[in-house]
Amino acid sequence: MSKREPDRDPCLDELLDLHGQTIVIDDVGHWVKFKVNRVEVTPERPHGLDYSLTLHAPDGARLVGFDNAHPVRTRRSQQSKPGSAMDHRHRLRAIRLYEYKDSATLLADFWQSVDDILYERGAIK
Repeated sequence: MSKREPDRDPCLDELLDLHGQTIVIDDVGHWVKFKVNRVEVTPERPHGLDYSLTLHAPDGARLVGFDNAHPVRTRRSQQSKPGSAMDHRHRLRAIRLYEYKDSATLLADFWQSVDDILYERGAIK
């Protein structure tokens, strides 16, 4: 039995293990892709992760995405404040800030969004 760091995110290894995986998730051809890497902790990436979790239509169009790859641009504020966390989510064309809590919550929120979109598209009932 290994000793775990006291403040270590308990689901982090599972999230990191998804890096590089592309998974077809239904008979129609919707697919998800995971990019997750450890990076230096910065104000923009305070959790020490560079991540992108995406759902794509069979034609490759992104339907849902959770990432921190770039500063957030939304309708309300044209750009996030310099030095602030860049976590956000894409849903079709809309971009919203996302409050990263931990890797388990990120995965749960991502899969819930995937289910919501697939339900709306009639891919699941």
